[in-house]
Amino acid sequence: MENSKISAAEAISIVFGIFVTYTLVALPKSMLESTKTATLINIIYVGIIALFITFLIYKLLIKFPGDDIVDIAEYLGGKPLKVFIGIIFIFYFLFSSSILLRNFCECLKIVYYPMTSLIFIILAFLIAICVTLHHRFSSIAKVNLLIIPLVVISIIFLFIANIENFSFDNIFPIFGDGLFNTFITGLGNLGAFGGITLLYFLPPYLKEPQKMKKVYLTSVILGTIYIILCVSIILFMFVSLMYTNQIMPLYSAARHIEFGNFFQRLESIFLLIWILQMVCYLCIISKISMSTFKKITNIRDEKPMIFVFALLIFAISLLPKNYAISKFIEDYIYHYMVIIVSIFLGVFLLILAYLKKRKKKELNTNHEQSI
Repeated sequence: MENSKISAAEAISIVFGIFVTYTLVALPKSMLESTKTATLINIIYVGIIALFITFLIYKLLIKFPGDDIVDIAEYLGGKPLKVFIGIIFIFYFLFSSSILLRNFCECLKIVYYPMTSLIFIILAFLIAICVTLHHRFSSIAKVNLLIIPLVVISIIFLFIANIENFSFDNIFPIFGDGLFNTFITGLGNLGAFGGITLLYFLPPYLKEPQKMKKVYLTSVILGTIYIILCVSIILFMFVSLMYTNQIMPLYSAARHIEFGNFFQRLESIFLLIWILQMVCYLCIISKISMSTFKKITNIRDEKPMIFVFALLIFAISLLPKNYAISKFIEDYIYHYMVIIVSIFLGVFLLILAYLKKRKKKELNTNHEQSI
């Protein structure tokens, strides 16, 4: 584990990278479909709630220095609960990443490789994952730290270059379909904050545990700002896009950029950067999943599991019969998985463990006083 320690900047980039990756396919569009023209207000609203949840997670995790959610589950309920929680999070990581990979590859096939079998496109990503996973987690985190700024720059450039194509009237009516839809029904957009899930697993990897609060809050704040930026691009450019079946809205926005006859087709450069980010995301998720599996099974070496996990991702990604089903899973089921697993289950488990630890401390104090 010592060789896998990461800096605060690398940890922030890892969590932030989850926010980034899910905006590359259809997340901005699905949020617009949910809250319409009120989406920007809704993101700020749910972002504040996500920040509060993040702070709560931090306050609970610091009571168990160096432990992740699986270690805390063992403290709370022994090995059975440890295995149960480990399996739930492994399934969550593999399922969500596999569906995202499937949808991203479907988009690549439609845009660039219409004559290529989807299986070969997915296999290309899996080969890259298998090669990369033989390196330490810290090495993967360093590469991710290099790729993330490129993705952010591409989105900022996308926003600035398309300002002339914006119609700011698209933000009206400000509250969309009403206050109830914006602030109550719109709570479902908390599912866009899937990066929160990684917060439960970061403590053992942090090189500087004293910067844990900074890492957690900064990553979620940056993620919220980034989502606002992505949604703004789609909202101001394509008011009708939320009612269509167009794929990869950000890619569609990139195709509108032109700087004379020399600088054209810049979306190809953006797509290359986004592909690299997708590989980084899959490697990070797979690495954490394998480490969790190693922890609940007590195997000595996780490297033999690389091909097993790659095959699992491959198999799950091919389960949906078509793009419509996989897109439905990403747009709706994934959101509820984030809310149930990342927010309710994780926080509930931490609260129970904290109460147990506090009660145990009170009993010890009373025992010492009685002596």
